[in-house]
Amino acid sequence: MSFAPVPIAVSKAMPGERWRDLGLFAVLAGWLLYTRIYWALQAAHLSAPPCPFFYLTGHPCPFCGGTRSFAYMWQGDLADSVRLYPLGPALFLGTVLGAGGLVGGAITGRTFTPRLTPLQWRLVWIGGISAVLLSWALKVFVLGN
Repeated sequence: MSFAPVPIAVSKAMPGERWRDLGLFAVLAGWLLYTRIYWALQAAHLSAPPCPFFYLTGHPCPFCGGTRSFAYMWQGDLADSVRLYPLGPALFLGTVLGAGGLVGGAITGRTFTPRLTPLQWRLVWIGGISAVLLSWALKVFVLGN
């Protein structure tokens, strides 16, 4: 019986990888902080500008509602989060877990490196794009946002 190689390797972080991981953590933590205080920022008119795709077409883009979906997740409101962006709760959980994993790697001096074949990378991209398009279709045609 033979086993396929593990597609993710955990190894000692090199200096460049540590900076990469810290940069990714900064982006994820910044996004989580922004969405955590989004309602206060919106009330003070300090939030990001509205979606240009929506203003040009009158229809939401595949990412419209993502910020508010995360903001509702901070409040524990799963129903409104899904209503605004069906993929939002999964992305929120992934963002929190990803940030935690990056912090854990920084503390332990380890890094996570995906080792996928070109076909596997292609399937990851196809799956990700399909998930976003399915979420968009649900938002537009089922949820009516």
